[in-house]
Amino acid sequence: MIANLMMYQRPQLAAAHDQFWQLIRAGLKDAGVDSPERLSQDAEEFFVWKHPDLVLSQTCGMPYRTWLHDKVQLVGTPDYGLDGCSPGYYRSAIVVRADDPREEISDFRDAVFAYNQTFSQSGYAAPYWHVKSQGFWFENRLHTEQHLKSARVVAEGQADIASLDGVSWRLMEQYEPFAKKLRVLAFTEPTPGLPLITSLGQDAGVVFAAVKFALAQLDDDMRDLLGIRDIVKIDKADYLAIPNPDEDAG
Repeated sequence: MIANLMMYQRPQLAAAHDQFWQLIRAGLKDAGVDSPERLSQDAEEFFVWKHPDLVLSQTCGMPYRTWLHDKVQLVGTPDYGLDGCSPGYYRSAIVVRADDPREEISDFRDAVFAYNQTFSQSGYAAPYWHVKSQGFWFENRLHTEQHLKSARVVAEGQADIASLDGVSWRLMEQYEPFAKKLRVLAFTEPTPGLPLITSLGQDAGVVFAAVKFALAQLDDDMRDLLGIRDIVKIDKADYLAIPNPDEDAG
């Protein structure tokens, strides 16, 4: 068995994730479902997502539609209450340095674009379609592996622009001093948020109920730290309908 909630983990949220998981475990136990005692927060993401005994994890929309949709079950989607988004949806903040005088996305045609992964919905696919509407895609790109690093290299001048998951950006504004050196140039169109998944062998409805129970039992301060308002159901078809970048994106 394995479980993790790694997508928005950071040191300030460790205790909140631990309490959340213990409450989920209690709900699963009441339903007769075994689960690991601890979250595997440092495990490699695809190892977890494809694990045959996966109890619960959170993935990104692009890996889900590209590689995972027929190998796992959707449990539900956490609603982080992001401005400008329907429940369970999110969008990307396209950030630049606060003192950069350029005001339009088209002004950054020749800029260095920092991105976490090419399979990231918020870091790559969403900005791809946002920028393509202006008739170009960034030719100068810097691969950073993490949203946090993408934001940092822009703040430090190694890149000029990055696209950050809206929840990740909100957390950076709370906890990262360098975030004050950045400003939001634009927001991408909202898409379904990062879904919770489980293996094909689990009862996804039972897992959903356990997460719902846990959210209701979380201490208010822990719920505020995680920023989760609720868990909602978003159809699989809505995730699969989001387009991947064209071949010229790579």
